Amino acid sequence: MNATQNKRVAQRSMGRILLEFLGSMNLAITLLVALSIASVIGTVLQQNQAYTGYLSEFGPFWFEVFEHLGLYDIYGTAWFWAILAFLLVSTSVCVYRNAPGMLRDMRQYRLNVQEKSLRNFHNVREWRFEGSADDTLKQIQPILKLEGYKARLKDHGDHLVLAAKKGAFNRMGYLLTHVSIVVICIGAALDANIGLKFQLATGQKVIETRDIMATEVPDQSFLDTDNSAFRGSVYISEGGTSRIAFIGVKEGYLVQRLPFLIELKEFRTEHYPSGQPKSFESDLVIHDPEREEPLETTIAVNHPLVYKGYAIYQADFRDGGSELDLRAWGLFDGGSSEVEGKVNQSYNLSTPLGDYVLEVEDFRLFNIDQAPEGHPSGKERLNYGPSFSYKLRDAQGQANEYNTFMQPMIFDGRNFFLTGVRTEVGGPMRFLHFPADDKLSLDRFMNFREAMTDEARVRRIVTTQMMNMARSVGVDEETQAKAANSIITAVQRFVRGGYDAVSEGLSADDPELEQRVQAMLNVLVAVFRAIYVDVLEQEGIDTSQGISDAQIQFFDDSLNAMSAIHRYGSPVFLQLQDFKHIEASGLQIARAPWTNLVYLGCLMLIIGVFFMFYIHHKRVWVWMSEQDGQTRVLFAGSGDRDLPAFKADFDALAGRMEKLLKPIK
Repeated sequence: MNATQNKRVAQRSMGRILLEFLGSMNLAITLLVALSIASVIGTVLQQNQAYTGYLSEFGPFWFEVFEHLGLYDIYGTAWFWAILAFLLVSTSVCVYRNAPGMLRDMRQYRLNVQEKSLRNFHNVREWRFEGSADDTLKQIQPILKLEGYKARLKDHGDHLVLAAKKGAFNRMGYLLTHVSIVVICIGAALDANIGLKFQLATGQKVIETRDIMATEVPDQSFLDTDNSAFRGSVYISEGGTSRIAFIGVKEGYLVQRLPFLIELKEFRTEHYPSGQPKSFESDLVIHDPEREEPLETTIAVNHPLVYKGYAIYQADFRDGGSELDLRAWGLFDGGSSEVEGKVNQSYNLSTPLGDYVLEVEDFRLFNIDQAPEGHPSGKERLNYGPSFSYKLRDAQGQANEYNTFMQPMIFDGRNFFLTGVRTEVGGPMRFLHFPADDKLSLDRFMNFREAMTDEARVRRIVTTQMMNMARSVGVDEETQAKAANSIITAVQRFVRGGYDAVSEGLSADDPELEQRVQAMLNVLVAVFRAIYVDVLEQEGIDTSQGISDAQIQFFDDSLNAMSAIHRYGSPVFLQLQDFKHIEASGLQIARAPWTNLVYLGCLMLIIGVFFMFYIHHKRVWVWMSEQDGQTRVLFAGSGDRDLPAFKADFDALAGRMEKLLKPIK
C-alpha cells in the first residue's frame, strides 16, 4: 500500500472515529445533563432582571462571579448555545448512523436465518407432526395472524422458513425521539433570534442602559419590524398608544418597533373583597395601515390576541400617571401648602431648609398586609387603602424614598397616619406614626407641631409659665428671663432633634448631668403640655376642668412622633388628600414564527416515547422440514425488551400451536 492509500485510510479512520464520538450515547447523555443543570439554574434564578437586584441579593463578590458565568441570562450565553449546538450535531450524527439500519430492520423479515442460530435463542421449541409441511403451515399461519404477526414465507428447497414480526414501529420510536430533539433545537434556535445575538456580539446593535425616554434612544438600540423573533413588554396608560416594545437584555434593553399602533382604550380590574386582584383585562385598538378599519378587541390573562404573527398578552398592570392632590405640611417651620402631582413626574419644591426635587414614583389603590394583633376587625389580612411613594432629592442629588398611606390605621386601639422612609435602595422601610385626632385628620397634630416651631408663641407660653412660678417661689425678673431663654432654647432643640438633642450644650463630664437632663425634660413636658392646651383651646375645646384621658394619650403620642421627626430626613410631610386613579396595562408582545416547528418536535417526541414504551418489537420463526412422512418444526422467537413478558407470550403462543397440531410424543 502506497503513501497516498495509507493517508486515505487514516483519514477514513479519523472520520469514523469522529462520527462515532459525536454519535455516542455517552456524549449525548453528558450534554443532556449539562443542559438540564443549566435549565434548573435558569428556572430557580430569575433571568434578565435588573442588575441592582442581583447585586443586592448576592453581594459584590458573587454578583461578579455569576455575571462572568452568564447566570443572569443563561439562555443567551455562548456556552449554553455551544452545548445546544453539540447536542444538535450529536443527535443528528446518531440519526445519520442508525436510521438506515433501523429502517432496514423494520422492513426485513430475516428469512435466511439458519437452524443453528435458531437453536441458540433463549425461547425455542421443537416438535414433530404427522403430515406434510404445507399442511402444518396452513394451521400455523392463522395462529400467528390472530396474534397480530405479519409473516413472510421462503422455500429453501430442503426446508421452509416462516418469519413473522409485530411491533416494528418500535424502531420508529427511537428515530422520532432523536429527530424530535433536532427539530426542537432548530426551532428554539430560530425563535431565539441567533441573528440578533450575532449583531450584539459584533457591535451592530448596542444595549441601552440609561433610563431615558424612547425618543432619546439611539438608532443602534432599535430593532426594525423585520426582526424575526423577540419577546418584549410595554406599559400603556389608559387612552395612550404605543408602537414599540422593550426587550430586556442583560443590564439594559433594546427597543423593538412594531408594524402597527396599539391603543389602550380601557383597563379594568376585578378585586376580591380583601382588595387582592382577581382578574384584569384590556380593551385594545389595533391601528394598522393595511386595515381599512381599526381592530378592536379585549384581551385578558390567558386570552391573548394573535395578530399577524404577533401575540399580545395581558401580563401585568401598574399606575399609568395617577393625578394626586397633596398637602405639604412644614415639619420645622409650620404652615402647609397645596401641591398637585402626577405619578412618574418631577416637581421643584422650595422649603426653608433648601430646594428639593419631588419625584412621584407610584400610587397604589390597595395595600393588603397582615392585620395587627388584636385588630377590632378580627381579620388576618387587611386592606390599608391607598398609598403613594415618592423621592425627595436635595441639591447634592441625595434622595430618600418615602411611602405614605392616605387613611389612618389602628394600632393599640388608636388611629395613626403612617409614613415610611428608606435611605438606601432595597433597604428596610422605617415608619413614623402621626396620631390622628377625633376627626381622623392630621390637623391637631400639625397645629401642635406648628405651635412648637412658633418661637413667639412658645415665648409667650413659657413667659406665662415663669411668671406663675415666680409668684409662687419669689424669683426675680432677671432669673425669670434667663430661665425662659434656656427653656425656649431647649424647645427649639427638641423640635430640631428630639429628646436626644435636649442635652446639647451640657458637659458630658458633669456628674449631675443625668439629674440636670431629667429636670430639663420635666420642665419641657410641662411647657409642651401648656402649648398643647393652648392648641386645644384654639380649637374651641374647654380645658378649664382639665383634659381627658384620650387627649392626654394623643399628647403622649404626639411627643413620641415629634421626637422621631428629625430621623425622617424631610422638611415636609406630604399628605395624600385626593386622587384620580389612572392605570397602565402591562402588555407582553412576542413574535415566534417557528413555534409550530417546536410544537411539531414535541409531538414527535410524545409519539416516539409512546412507541418505545408501549410497542414492543417481537419476532418469531418457524423452521420446517419433511422427513419420513413427518414434519419437523423448530419454533423460536426474540423480543427487544421486557424479556420476561415476551417469554410468557412465546410460551402461550407455543402452547396454542401444540394444542392445535398435537405433536408426536
